Amino acid sequence: MTQTIQFASSLSLESDLKKAALEVGDEIERSIGKGPIDLMFVFPSSHHAGEAQTLLDRFQDVLSPRVLVGCVGEGVIGSRREVEGDRAIAVVAARLPDVQLHPFALSPLEIHEVAEQPRMLPSAIAAGNETRAFFMVADPFSAHMDGLLGAFNTAFPGVPVIGGMASGARNPGETAMLMNGHTFHQGAVGVALDGPVAVDVIVSQGCKPVGPLLEVTEGDANVIKQLGGKPATTQIQDLIEELSEDDKILLSNGLFVGRAIEPSKEMYGRGDFLIRGMVGIDRKTGSIAIGDFVETGEFVQFHLRDADTAKEDLEMMLTPHLLFGAPSGAVLFSCNGRGTHLYDHPDGDISAINSFFDDLPVAGFFCAGEIGPIGGRNFLHGHTASLALIRPIGSTASPEL
Repeated sequence: MTQTIQFASSLSLESDLKKAALEVGDEIERSIGKGPIDLMFVFPSSHHAGEAQTLLDRFQDVLSPRVLVGCVGEGVIGSRREVEGDRAIAVVAARLPDVQLHPFALSPLEIHEVAEQPRMLPSAIAAGNETRAFFMVADPFSAHMDGLLGAFNTAFPGVPVIGGMASGARNPGETAMLMNGHTFHQGAVGVALDGPVAVDVIVSQGCKPVGPLLEVTEGDANVIKQLGGKPATTQIQDLIEELSEDDKILLSNGLFVGRAIEPSKEMYGRGDFLIRGMVGIDRKTGSIAIGDFVETGEFVQFHLRDADTAKEDLEMMLTPHLLFGAPSGAVLFSCNGRGTHLYDHPDGDISAINSFFDDLPVAGFFCAGEIGPIGGRNFLHGHTASLALIRPIGSTASPEL
């Protein structure tokens, strides 16, 4: 009998870790039957950060997955609900026949080395040329993600990296990342998937562009001094005067700057920008600072963010995938600024996903930064939902991802 990909998920609110592991194991067994688990993603809430190794040991005892990857988050996501502020563990487990799994862990020093010499990356993570996708979580205090993702883009062009930055820790060294039987507090951990599996990635930024496309006519590091030959703050004031009353209300959620990914395009829309927050304004010079580096000559556009736009954007990106039927399973990395910080109701992102794929096995967490591809390259994002839909090869909407 030909084996096929199988996924099952579970969300446990049990505080006792032995009971939690048994509860998760029973639910997974009821869903896909007894048998070995190839890959398991485990996302405990930050309440479990101090007992991460014990949690690992319990799950290894009960389920003995071939590869286990995960991290602590300030909130976690199950197939039916998002848990914010309460103790919980979200798990998704998979049987992946004939799929090769290559788990890896990178220290901060190794991340620095591969950022400087991307050709070192394949050997550092023991991944081959047939890799379909990478899943990765990282420590926000010690992992230089721009350099690391740049190395992935160079060494594995066109291969998606999906994941997020661990959240919930307040100080360096408090992050807890999980990989097989070990707990890591720095760097990054992940797994490469190689073989008859397809991974479609949706990166929903949930922002809408407003105002004209503007050239950065003077920029330095993360500071934009002039846009279109005018001080950046002058352009913002001009924009505000032109906004509709509804859009002016959305300004309470902040004004964001979208960096155009492809500067040579003639027309831009959603998905063509890297959304970055504004982190400072100098009214004397008319400059603004954003959470990224900019270069003179690139193009930007201001963006607004709200719940309706976020829901609409996610649903718009999910719609094409209906043509291929429900995926086998999914992993969701959502910004910790989403959830009830964005929506006026709980379970905002997962309910949108469930409206397309009922009973989809999925687990995830609320991140301090989300990882996913746009325009064929991988980036670190903010305010996004990065969703990986996993299917058998041949049933994907985007087989060349």
